[in-house]
Amino acid sequence: MTVPHAPASHRGRPASMSRLALAVGFALGAAATGAQAQNLVQLYEAARGFDATYLSARSQYEANLFRADQAKAGLLPEVGLGAAASWARREINGGADTSSNSQSTTLSASQPLYRPVNKLNNDQALLSVDVAKATLTLAEQDLIVRTTQAYFDVLAATDTLAFVRAQKTAVAEQLAAAKRNFEVGTTTVTDSREAQASFDLVVAQEIAAENDLRVKQLTLNQLVGRADVTPKPLVAPVVLPPLLPADPQAWVAFNDETHPTILQATRGLEIAQLETRKAEAGHKPTVDLVAQYQVGRSPSTTTLAQNTVRSNNASVGVQLNMPLFAGFAIQNRVKETLALENKARTDLEAARRGVDLATRSAFLGVISGQGQAKALEAAEASSQSALDANRLGYQVGVRINIDVLNAQSQLFQTKRDLAQARYNVLLGGLRLKQASGRLVPEDLLPINSLLAP
Repeated sequence: MTVPHAPASHRGRPASMSRLALAVGFALGAAATGAQAQNLVQLYEAARGFDATYLSARSQYEANLFRADQAKAGLLPEVGLGAAASWARREINGGADTSSNSQSTTLSASQPLYRPVNKLNNDQALLSVDVAKATLTLAEQDLIVRTTQAYFDVLAATDTLAFVRAQKTAVAEQLAAAKRNFEVGTTTVTDSREAQASFDLVVAQEIAAENDLRVKQLTLNQLVGRADVTPKPLVAPVVLPPLLPADPQAWVAFNDETHPTILQATRGLEIAQLETRKAEAGHKPTVDLVAQYQVGRSPSTTTLAQNTVRSNNASVGVQLNMPLFAGFAIQNRVKETLALENKARTDLEAARRGVDLATRSAFLGVISGQGQAKALEAAEASSQSALDANRLGYQVGVRINIDVLNAQSQLFQTKRDLAQARYNVLLGGLRLKQASGRLVPEDLLPINSLLAP
């Protein structure tokens, strides 16, 4: 992109405001749009199918479900089939040697009638399903925030590079004007050297901004599993959505038992309580219904002839096991589980306090970000007015070249800070919902509507 130089006057008039705004607009448009640009929802859906952290959490969730189903085995019957075969040879002094073989097949089955530990294991497994769901929900919320963070990081880096290049164009024109004025003798060499120093500094900033943009793009590409991702920018003028509800207590009130973190700690306490009951059940008897059917073939023991006998044996009964003494292992196990139960109760209280603090902090962050964005909008207008005044003063001789350069630098710095503040407000709204446990993928839609179509 080339920007025409301003016509020279007796002091070398710098570029006009309209030309500067045009340079910024062209730079932003060239850097932030593309034929294959993607919006936030599209990239989030891509990340759901590629991000290794989320896919690992989903696989762990499925594994936890199957692990919970394993606990049902303690309540269901067990059936087994066994077979055996043997061969024997007997040698007798002065008599005939004999040999024999036998085979047997056994079908056995058992059904627990009273096993309190097995029942409690199954109850714990059902609670662990809720823990697994909460863990997956937290992973999904984390993916939403990470995707949005990477998305806005690329936009912010793109904006920074665009503003630096626009500033470079403006400083280059100021440098050219200073050199012309020095050649005709209307200014000293100081103006030229100051402009050259500012130009060199902007060139260094441009190199750093280009590298930062490449890093941010690589991060987003790796997250979504695509190459050369081009996120769509915010549509101008940017209108930030209001924060509703505007009362922090209302957000804290959402932190009930359905919050994933609190739900995990609650189920952890309930599982610990069941563990205590399991330890106490160590004193209780167990009752099983057992059945067996055996078919055997072996040599006869009642006749001298080498005959084989086939036998069929069937049995059905109830088996009782009553523990009497286990070396005080059960009593100590109960004491251990009671201590762990107290720990789980304390962990639940810590989770509630942590969620409360995170929610209030996130709320204050959004409020602060909104105030900062409004202040920077006013600062942008003030910086623009200051730049116009310094340019006019430079033309009439009451301002020097460094004043114009400083005003330009302040304006572009304010523009960068304003763009970053807007991204922080949008991301902060998602972090607030994440802290309150209410973040869902549908919350990306309002942000998506702010992006360029």
